[in-house]
Amino acid sequence: MEVFKNIDLLPFNTFGLSCIAESLVNISTREGLPEYFEGKGENPALVLGGGSNLLLTQNIPGRVLKVEIPGIELIREDEEHVYVKVGAGVVWHEFVLHCIQNNWAGVENLSLIPGNVGAAPMQNIGAYGMEIKKVFHELEAYLTDDKCWQAFDLPSCHFGYRESVFKRALKNKAIIASVTFRLNKHANFNTSYGAIEQELERMGIQELSLRSVSNAVISIRQSKLPDPKKIGNSGSFFKNPVVDEAHFNKLRVEYPEIVGYPNENASVKVAAGWLIERAGFKGKRYGNYGVHDKQALVLVNYGGAKGSEIFALSEEIIQTVQSQFGITLEREVNII
Repeated sequence: MEVFKNIDLLPFNTFGLSCIAESLVNISTREGLPEYFEGKGENPALVLGGGSNLLLTQNIPGRVLKVEIPGIELIREDEEHVYVKVGAGVVWHEFVLHCIQNNWAGVENLSLIPGNVGAAPMQNIGAYGMEIKKVFHELEAYLTDDKCWQAFDLPSCHFGYRESVFKRALKNKAIIASVTFRLNKHANFNTSYGAIEQELERMGIQELSLRSVSNAVISIRQSKLPDPKKIGNSGSFFKNPVVDEAHFNKLRVEYPEIVGYPNENASVKVAAGWLIERAGFKGKRYGNYGVHDKQALVLVNYGGAKGSEIFALSEEIIQTVQSQFGITLEREVNII
C-alpha cells in the first residue's frame, strides 16, 4: 500500500475539480483490502476508482482509498461463452478494446465510457441499447463492516437503471475488487439503437464486426460528448426520468416534439437531455462552468470551477425542469 498525505484529487476525477484529501491510500492488489481493514485502518471517507462518476464539492477529511487492482484473465469457456475476470482498477475502455482484439462479443456498444471496471456494476453502466447486467456473471467485493469477502451473482446485485445494491443497501459498505463477465463467442450485433446504423453507413461499413460497431460508437460519442482530458465532465449528469403514460401524453399535447421511449409497466422513459435543452440550458455558460453546447445532459468545468458551483447549477436545472414539465430529474453522479 502507498499512502499520500494532503493530496489534491484534481488528477483523479474527470470533472477536473480541485479537492484536498487528508490522505490517499493506493490499493493495487486484492490482498491490500483485507490488509488495510484488518490492520485497523479507518473506514475510508471515499473509495475512488477512475473518478468518472463523481462531483467533489468539498475537501475530504480522512482517508481516500484508490482501488487500482489490475488484470484481465480468461478463467473458463464453453461452446458459446467465455468467462473473463477483470480487476477493478482496469480502465473500462481498455477492457473493451481487449475484448474486441480477442473477438469476445457483448461490450462493443459500451466503447469509450469513462471510468474503471470496478464502477461498471455499481452504476449498471449502459449505452446504445446495452447494459452491464446483460454480460455480467459475478463479482467479488470486500465487505468493510464484516471484514470478509463475498461473491455477488446477477440476482444479488439488484441491477436497475443506473442502479445496483452497491448504490443502495451496500453503499460505502462493499468495495469491488474484480468483476467476471460472460461474453459471447458469436456476436449478436445491436445497431438499431441511436445513430449507430447511420454512422456505420457514413463510414462505408459493408460487413459488421466488433471493431466496426465499436468505432461507430466511439465516433458518435466523440461528436457529442466532450473529452474529459480537455473539458472536465462526468458524462451524463442526470438519469432519464420515467413517468406514467398519462403524464407523458399530457406533455406531448403541449410539446409534440418531446422525446420518450416506451418502458415497462405502462410508463415512458423521457429523454432528460431534451427536457434540459427545452428548458433553455443547453450551451448556457456561467463563467468557467456550464452546460455543454452539444449535449445538454453534460455539465462541464471549463477550468477552475468549484464542485459546489456545478452542484448549484444542477439544482437550478432540476427546479426549472420540475416547474416546467412536472418531472423531477435525478442526478446520476455521486455527490461528495
